[in-house]
Amino acid sequence: MKFIHRLSSKSIRFKLIAGFLLFVIPLQLLLIFDNYYAMKVVREQVANSNRHLAALYMDQIDRNLEEIDKYLRTMVAFENDLIVLDMPAEVNMDEYFLAKINLFNKLERDIHTYKEMDYLFVYSSVNDELLTNQPAEETITQLKTIRQGMIQMLKERKGLQKQAFEKWFPYKMNEEYYIVKIQKIGNVYVGGWVKASKLMIPLSLLDERPEGKSVLVTENLIPMSGNAPIDNSNDYLQVSTHSKQGNFSLLFLIPYSVILEHLPLLQRLWYLLILGALIILPIFYIFLRHIILLPINRIVKVMRRVRDGNLEQRVEQYPVSYEFELMNDVFNSMVSEIKALKITVYEEQLLIQKAELKHLQLQINPHFFLNALNTIYNLAQFQNYQLIQDMSEHLINYMRFMFQNNLKFVKLEEEIAHTRNYLQIQALRFEDGFTYQINGDESLSQALIPPLIIQTFAENTIKHAVTMDEPIRLNVDIELSGDQESYLCIVIQDTGKGFSEKALSEWQSEDELAHGYNGHIGIWNSRRRLRLIYEDKAKLILSNHPDGGARVVLWLPFVLEDNS
Repeated sequence: MKFIHRLSSKSIRFKLIAGFLLFVIPLQLLLIFDNYYAMKVVREQVANSNRHLAALYMDQIDRNLEEIDKYLRTMVAFENDLIVLDMPAEVNMDEYFLAKINLFNKLERDIHTYKEMDYLFVYSSVNDELLTNQPAEETITQLKTIRQGMIQMLKERKGLQKQAFEKWFPYKMNEEYYIVKIQKIGNVYVGGWVKASKLMIPLSLLDERPEGKSVLVTENLIPMSGNAPIDNSNDYLQVSTHSKQGNFSLLFLIPYSVILEHLPLLQRLWYLLILGALIILPIFYIFLRHIILLPINRIVKVMRRVRDGNLEQRVEQYPVSYEFELMNDVFNSMVSEIKALKITVYEEQLLIQKAELKHLQLQINPHFFLNALNTIYNLAQFQNYQLIQDMSEHLINYMRFMFQNNLKFVKLEEEIAHTRNYLQIQALRFEDGFTYQINGDESLSQALIPPLIIQTFAENTIKHAVTMDEPIRLNVDIELSGDQESYLCIVIQDTGKGFSEKALSEWQSEDELAHGYNGHIGIWNSRRRLRLIYEDKAKLILSNHPDGGARVVLWLPFVLEDNS
């Protein structure tokens, strides 16, 4: 909460930091944008340059592949020996072998014309026989492996439609990729076969940096040549061009570190400016904190404590600017004067409260005295000496409690004994017309409560509920209640007619002026006493019981020692 308050829009701390950030952040954003824009321009220029290079070389590859494709189409269209291979060899064995020799010689002869190719081949699926040239650099084992791979590749595509042979396609064999083209006539396949790495040989003659990579890739971006780290592509600028003749692409990978290494020195200066601003910000804040914010924070911290009522707090002396030193002295002097004034006012309030409390207590005493004397007089006429003795004893105990009581608190057992004396006098007075019962736990007997607080409400029952028409019963129940804080719950309930609706409405509105003149001065006095003693910690609830009768509930803090 304190941290949020410090960052409030009204605080000096917030305004200083916000003002500095409003100056620094736009400058940093401008530098970052300028730097980003420069890098973007360089990347676009490098990308366009390499894109043109890739397109030129891919055009060269496509032209070579197109020439070979034309050769294969011409061979399919005009080479009669292919028709012989389309028939089983048993039909005409001599013609079949002659056609094989002619085709083999043609492939050996024509491969020198198309030096881009590694192999030219003819395959008869009817006779399961492959004819191909035999490069001088290949060993018998290598040639055998190549031939087996070609046959396997052709068998895999045996059932494909003619549209599947329109373009060159990549084929992987023994961890090496080949680019293949096939022309089909009947059950005879004519095609060309070249290593993907061979197509990349001319690019090795270019002036590439060692970090740069160029590679042929499949449609799924699988490298067919070279050793390019495509998996780490976030570090590279990628430029690719797709082949018009086949299902593959030429991909250039240029490291961003190489692209940006020729940026001018100003770029590094931008970084230094951004870093410098980030370093200056905390230094500037530390300076302001030491000169301005800490002195203000000390004053604010003491002001909060003084606001909470701690008038002993003072701003400690620190080496500060003259203005803050003057503010500290003036503030400390003001707090001292406020403390002295508050003590004086508090003492006057205590005297007023004690006088008012004593007056309220004395105001209760005359209600009962005359009725008690009148009852004794009547008993004397009937010469009922035993009742006169009992009545006199209860009256003496009652008046002794009243005359010696000018305390703020009494023990609960004393208040119960006094109330019992009062109720016993009333029981003797009304005989069978009034009964009572007081219930309470002995463990609560030492609790401190205001004097006459229970007797006042018992007296209210006698005054307003007891009549000669029907017997009235009064119950007083006392118990301890509450979870975190303990309270004495005192319930005073009678079986009379209860409070009137008008009276309950007035009590709920707490119109004290009206209460003083409506015949319930005892209740009004009790409420005033509770406020003077407990402030807002005590509760007085007046209501009518559903079965009839008035119900008064007192909630008083459970206190065992008078700390006032």
